[in-house]
Amino acid sequence: MAKKKKKDINEVKVRKNNKKITASRGGNICIFLFLCLTGIFMVFPIYYAVIQSFKPIEELFVFPPKLYVLNPTMKNYSDMLEVASSLWVPLSRYIFNSFMVSVVVTVCNVFVCCCAAFVLAKCKFPGNAFLNKVIVTALLFTSSATWIIQFLVMATLRMIDTYWALILPSIATPLGLFLMRQSMSTIHDSMIEAAKVDGAGLFRICWQVVVPNQKPAIMTLIIFAFQDAWNKQSGTIVYAEELKTLPTIMQQIAATGIARQGVTFATSVILMLPPLIVFLVAQSNVMETMANSGIKD
Repeated sequence: MAKKKKKDINEVKVRKNNKKITASRGGNICIFLFLCLTGIFMVFPIYYAVIQSFKPIEELFVFPPKLYVLNPTMKNYSDMLEVASSLWVPLSRYIFNSFMVSVVVTVCNVFVCCCAAFVLAKCKFPGNAFLNKVIVTALLFTSSATWIIQFLVMATLRMIDTYWALILPSIATPLGLFLMRQSMSTIHDSMIEAAKVDGAGLFRICWQVVVPNQKPAIMTLIIFAFQDAWNKQSGTIVYAEELKTLPTIMQQIAATGIARQGVTFATSVILMLPPLIVFLVAQSNVMETMANSGIKD
């Protein structure tokens, strides 16, 4: 009887384990399908833009739109280059402006956000908690909500129609500061105390102790800063042709009429390449930073 009861108990355990394995496999399959659908949903706009850029003009206005090209052509790209080459200012000047502004904004953004985040995360002073709440509140406001105030400030400082109007407003962002502060909050205070005992100052502690351990957060910040600076439209604050950026000129070219809709899609593909390359280089660090950003408040 004892052997029979033991056998029955073992059979029950095996059945429970089989059910758990089956449930686990079913859950993994559902998660996998959900992630596949989400990935397709996110990649589809890029795929559609690329496909549209190779369509001749007669295929662009077919309804319902097709998700493939019947007669692929490079005419849209050649037309884009032809129009760009006929501008008053050489196309190379616009490319230089975009890369220069994007690189300067990215470097300055990383420097400012790292310094400010270190002070907010690891230095105790009156008003620290209030400033942290202000940063969280600032995440609720988009650049459009504060655009009028920014324009008035830039006009008062005589920054309109200069490179400063493109660079200075973007060197400090609430999102970048929030991500760096949350990431630096995970650093143990014992490391900072040990550096202070060795005679290191705050600036040296920040850049030689804390920042070297923040590679995932910094790479994420670089992605956001470069993408925002690259896609920024300068038509409302920069009027001199030699100071305009590539997205602004490409938008002006694409807005010249229906006949240049193919040029519009070709332009969108060209403009998405630099941010996409930066993201592919740094993508492995993004998820880790976003996961850590919610650990502490």
